[in-house]
Amino acid sequence: MNQNDVMTKKEKNIVNKAIKSLKLPENMDKNILFTALSHTSFVFEKENKGRKLNSNERLEFLGDSVLELSISEFLFNKYNLSEGDMSKIRATVASELILTEVAKKIHLDKFLFLGTGEEKHGGRQKHSILADATESLFASIYLSLGFDYAKEYILKRLTPYIKKAIKGELFLDHKTKLQEITQEVYKALPVYEVLNSQGPSHIKYYKVAVKINNETLGVGEGHSKKIAEQLAAKEACEKFLNGSNKNEKY
Repeated sequence: MNQNDVMTKKEKNIVNKAIKSLKLPENMDKNILFTALSHTSFVFEKENKGRKLNSNERLEFLGDSVLELSISEFLFNKYNLSEGDMSKIRATVASELILTEVAKKIHLDKFLFLGTGEEKHGGRQKHSILADATESLFASIYLSLGFDYAKEYILKRLTPYIKKAIKGELFLDHKTKLQEITQEVYKALPVYEVLNSQGPSHIKYYKVAVKINNETLGVGEGHSKKIAEQLAAKEACEKFLNGSNKNEKY
């Protein structure tokens, strides 16, 4: 019996909605997609109730390779870059931070199957869960529709990040990059200020502003101060690169 046979009506409806929202074709294998969306906490919870399901862990492993090959082939065929440069760009684009951003853009978080405890602890917004689910999604597309389709799907969503990385405009440590910029432009270091925090301690949500001389350069939100600070710094860096901070392009 495969997972499609044991899906509840509610689960089938969620998978069908995911196919439409994620812009997947109707012949997408629903069984594989259900597995890609099933977090270990959900599977463990269902096992305790007598259901035997598969989590997305194995798909995540496969999806990582599909993702890396898609990026590698694109870089190799489109750009005359050194092996070292291609490796750095691939590592940046395939990072947890970027995959989380992609997951949020395609609203993947809405369709994840999580255990009750993980749901209560904000799992739907956790970077690790979102990034892993994105890789699992890529693997499910590969298994269901083949590598060429999976590669096209992946590159459609990641090419903008690849181009930014090639230009040197994509950073994983935004706080360090912003510090370099503000030291050059303002001769000062940025200051991070918590504007607001909500929720119980185990799922607190933070809103942080990054400032120079009391001027707000960027604002970020996340389930930890570290994430919120990085996102605030990211917004500030993007403004400098686009020329909207300090009235000139950095």
